Amino acid sequence: MPNESDLPILYSLRRCPYAMRGRMGIALSQQQVLLREIVTKDKPSELLASSPKGTVPVLILPDGQIVEQSLDVMNWALQQNDPQDLLRSSNSALSESVHQLIKMNDEEFIGYLEKYRASVRYRNDDVEQRRRLCEGFISVLENKLANHDYLFGNTPSLADFAVMPFVSQFVRVEKKWFVQSDYQNVGRWLRAHLESKLYGQVMKQYPLWNETKQDCLFG
Repeated sequence: MPNESDLPILYSLRRCPYAMRGRMGIALSQQQVLLREIVTKDKPSELLASSPKGTVPVLILPDGQIVEQSLDVMNWALQQNDPQDLLRSSNSALSESVHQLIKMNDEEFIGYLEKYRASVRYRNDDVEQRRRLCEGFISVLENKLANHDYLFGNTPSLADFAVMPFVSQFVRVEKKWFVQSDYQNVGRWLRAHLESKLYGQVMKQYPLWNETKQDCLFG
C-alpha cells in the first residue's frame, strides 16, 4: 500500500453529478486518493491555486499533473486499472460507441436538463416542452436497456456510470411523472445503480476539508 503522501488528491463535492462520476471512476478502478470535500460557497484557496476554474472534480497527481474534467478523471483511473473492462479497450468499435453515448449526454442532454430543471423550479409555462427535449436522450437509453441490464450488454461499461448521475437528476425533477412514464427500463437500471454498494461508497459523507484540513482516504 502506498504512503498517503504519495496518493493523488481529489477535490470533490458530494452531490455534484460531475464529482460523483469522478469518484465512481476511482472506486471502480480500485485506486485510492486523498479526498477533500468542499462546498461551492467556500472554495479553498488551494483548489483555486491548482485549478482557477474552481469546479469539481479536480484530481492532482503526485507528479503535479492536474486532471480537471470528470470524464478525464474516470479515464485516468480506469487506465490505471480496469477490472471490469469498462473502457471496452479490446473492442475499438464498441469503445467508440460508448464514448459517443457519453458525448451525447455531455453535449446535448445536460444542456436540456439544466433548462428543464430551471423551468420546473421557476414554474415556467414550457416545462413539458423542455422535458420532451430531454426525453430524446432518455428514449435512446430506454431502447438500449430493452434487452440487457446495461447500456452496452450484460456487463456495465463506462457509459453506465458516466451518464447515471445526470439521469438521476432528470428523474428527480418530476419524479411522479417519471414513475408513471413509459421509461420502465431506465427506471430499473437507475434503481440498480442507486441500490448498489458502489453508490453507497461514493455517496458517503465526509468532513468538509476547509473546516478540518484533514485529507480523507477514498477508494
